[in-house]
Amino acid sequence: MQRISVDIGGTFTDCFVAWGDKYVGTKALTTHHNLAQGFNDALDIAIEELAIDKRTLLSGVDSVRYSTTLGTNALIERNGPRIGLLTTEGFNSTVPLSRGRGYGEGLPFEKQRDLCNAVRPDPIVPISMIRGVRERVAYDGDVILTLDEDDLRQKMRELVDQGAETIVVIYANSVVNPEHELRTREIFLEEYPSYLLGAIPLLLSHQVAGRKGEYVRSTSTIIDGYLHQVMYHGLGTLEMYLRSNGYDKPMLISHNSGGMAQLNSTDALQTVHSGPVSGVAAAEHLSFSGELGNIVATDMGGTSFDIGIVVEGGEKHYDFNPVIDRWLVSVPMVHLVTLGAGGGSIASYDYLHNSIKIGPESAGSDPGPACYDRGGMKPTVTDADLMLGYLDPDNYANGRIELNPARSRFVLEEELCDDMDMELLDICKQIKQTADSNMANGIATELRSRGYDPSEFTTLAYGGNGPLHCCGIANALGVNRVLAPPFSSVFSALGAGNVNQMHIHEMSTYTVLYHTGTQSMLTDYERINTAISELEARGRDDLQRQGMNPDDIKIRLEFDMRYGNQRVETAVETDVTRFNSMHDVLALMGRFDKRYGERFGEGSQATESGVRINTIRVSSYIELDKVDFSHVKPVEDKLSMEPVSSRSCHFVGVDEPLDTPVYDDAALAAGTFIEGPAVVTTVNTTYLVEPDWNFHASHRGAVWFFRKDGK
Repeated sequence: MQRISVDIGGTFTDCFVAWGDKYVGTKALTTHHNLAQGFNDALDIAIEELAIDKRTLLSGVDSVRYSTTLGTNALIERNGPRIGLLTTEGFNSTVPLSRGRGYGEGLPFEKQRDLCNAVRPDPIVPISMIRGVRERVAYDGDVILTLDEDDLRQKMRELVDQGAETIVVIYANSVVNPEHELRTREIFLEEYPSYLLGAIPLLLSHQVAGRKGEYVRSTSTIIDGYLHQVMYHGLGTLEMYLRSNGYDKPMLISHNSGGMAQLNSTDALQTVHSGPVSGVAAAEHLSFSGELGNIVATDMGGTSFDIGIVVEGGEKHYDFNPVIDRWLVSVPMVHLVTLGAGGGSIASYDYLHNSIKIGPESAGSDPGPACYDRGGMKPTVTDADLMLGYLDPDNYANGRIELNPARSRFVLEEELCDDMDMELLDICKQIKQTADSNMANGIATELRSRGYDPSEFTTLAYGGNGPLHCCGIANALGVNRVLAPPFSSVFSALGAGNVNQMHIHEMSTYTVLYHTGTQSMLTDYERINTAISELEARGRDDLQRQGMNPDDIKIRLEFDMRYGNQRVETAVETDVTRFNSMHDVLALMGRFDKRYGERFGEGSQATESGVRINTIRVSSYIELDKVDFSHVKPVEDKLSMEPVSSRSCHFVGVDEPLDTPVYDDAALAAGTFIEGPAVVTTVNTTYLVEPDWNFHASHRGAVWFFRKDGK
C-alpha cells in the first residue's frame, strides 16, 4: 500500500503516509488562507522521515485522499457566492419560512429550550433572489402544469441581472419526475452557454437530494450551490499543486457518508464534516479487524470534540436529515455529535453560576492558545494543561512549536483568577475537570439516549488531545478502559486513507407493503424493482466513470420504512435486492419489525397500522486495501521502561503536586507497562497517565489505559 491521506482540522493539518510497510503520521498548523500550504508543511515532515524526495513520493503513491473543513469554514464565514433560486410558483416562501423548528436547528441545546428568543439564521438566499416559475408536477409524477418556458427565461434574466453567481433549481416533486428541472438546464445553457467567460453554475435539486420534502431538498441544494465555487477553486488549487509535483492521478475526496470519490464526482455538500467522519470510519474498521465489539469513537482535536458510535463490529449510525450549520439537509451522513471542547477551546468565567465555562469559542490555529505566543489573549484548555505540568514547552509538536508558559500564566491570571478568587493551579484544575466532564457528559448522553450503557463500549481516544485527556474523561464517565489507537494523533487522517470508494443514491417512493384498509400485501413488484435497478445503475456508472472494474462493485440496499402514517422512519438494511414473491415482502417486514423493536423496545411494533417504504437507498462501493488493525488487543507481556526524566505535575483530586516520571516514544513499544502517574511525550501527542490508571502499549503504537482498581 502506497497512499497519502490528509485531514484538515480547525487547528492542525494531519497527514498519514503509507509507503510500503512504513507508516508515518505528521501534523502541521492549519493555514486557513491557503489550505495547500498546511498540507505541504505536513507532507514535508513525512518526506523528511521517509528520507525520499517529494516528487518520488507523489509519483509513487496510488492515491491522495483529502478531507477538508473548507466548506465548513465557508459557511461559518458566509463568504460564498450570491445565490439565485428558481422554484415552483407558489413555493417562493418555503425557504424563508423554513419550518417551525427552523428557529432552533443548529443552536446549542440550552438555546433550543428558549425558542421564543431564538432568531432565524441570516438567509443564504435573500427573498429578492427567489423567483417562482409557472410549472407543477403532482406527487406521483404527473404533469399538472407544463413548464412555461417564456416565463422561465424571463425569471432567469432577472436573477442574472441582480448579480446571481450560482443558480439552484428546486421544483416540487422533481425527485419523482425531473422532466422540468432537466428542461430548465437545457434552456439555461441556451441562454448562458458554459463556454462564456464567467459562466454561472446551475444545480438541480433532484441530482443533489433524492428524497421528497421540499424544504430539506431546497436547503441541501442551496448549501451545495453556496459551497460549489469555494470547493472548486480551493480543491482545484490543491490538485494543481499535486500535478506540479509529479502526482498524475485523480485526487480523492472523503465524503461525510463514510466513503470517498474523485473530485469530479463529489458534491460540495458531501465534504462538510468529512474529517471527523473519516475517524469514525477508521473506528469501524478497527472494531471489525481488532474484534473489539462496541466502540464509542472520541476525537479531541484543537477546536472540537467529536463523538461517533460503532456497534457490533461495524454498524454505523447515520443521520439521514442532519443539521449543517443552521439548516436541515437531506443527505445521508454518518452520525456525529460535536462539542466545543478541544485543546484550543477558550475558558471563560460564567458569572451566573460562578464557575468556568469551556468553549464553544476556540482560539484555532491563528492565533492559537496563548502559550503558542502568536498573539492569543484568551486562556484555553491547552494553557491549563501546560500550567499543570502535562506538556513539555520545549518539546511540543516535536519541538516545532515552542510553548511560552509565561503567556499562559498571564492570560489565566488576567481573565480568571480575579473573578474566581482562586489560586492559579486550582483554576487550571477546574478548567481540566470542566472540560473532561463536558466531554464525558456528551458521551453518556449520546449512548444512553440510544439505549446503550457506556460500560458496554470500548472508548476510543484519538486526535491531538485525546490521549492527554482520556483518563480524566473516563473518570467522569465511570469506565475502566480506554484505547488510544495506532497513530492516534492523526487517526482521522488515517481513516481518510482507509475508506472505500463509495456513492449513495436515494429515491423517494410510496410503496405500501401491507395495506391496513384492504388487508392486502404488495403484489406489484415491477415498480420497486425498476427503482432499485435505476439506483444501482447510477452507482455503477459513477464508479465505472472513475475507472473502477465493474466486477469489483458491491451493492448495499436499504429502505426507510414506517408503520402507517407515523412520522418516525427506520432505516432497514436487507440482503433481498429484488422482490419476486410474497416471501421476499414478508422477510423485509420481519427485518423491519426486529429493527424497530431494537430501537424503540420490543412490543412497540404496529404492523396492524400498515407498513410502507418511503425511501430506497443504494450504496455502491469498492472494497479497498486498509491498514491492518488485527493486533491492537492488549498483549500479555508487561515490560518495564526507564523514564527519561521527571517533573512536577498537578492532578484533579490531589492537593499536592506529584513527582511524575516522563517517558518518550520508546514507551510505545509493544508490552511496555507503566503505572500512573506518568507522562509519555511522543512526536505528535502526549499521553497522560493519571494516578489511578495504568498504561499498557500494544502493537503498532496502540495504547490501552486501565483503571488500577478496575471499579
